[in-house]
Amino acid sequence: VTGASFFVFSGALKPSSGYLAKSSIVEDGVMVQITAENMDSLRQALREMKDFTITCGKVDAEDPQEQVHIQWVEDDKNFSKG
Repeated sequence: VTGASFFVFSGALKPSSGYLAKSSIVEDGVMVQITAENMDSLRQALREMKDFTITCGKVDAEDPQEQVHIQWVEDDKNFSKG
């Protein structure tokens, strides 16, 4: 589990790259590179406030190296107060 100050989602990953998706730490945030098709699915999930999972790693890998889970949780109004 990684906590981050921000996330960047880039839809510029080419399907010919051989990766499902790639993630990397950028300063105190996380950048996730996904295909344009996966970006469309992510946008739709965000609009509908639905959980979404991005599997990272090589297309032909037996086990995914990482997964990025976007999970909606209950609203906590006392978080980061002040």
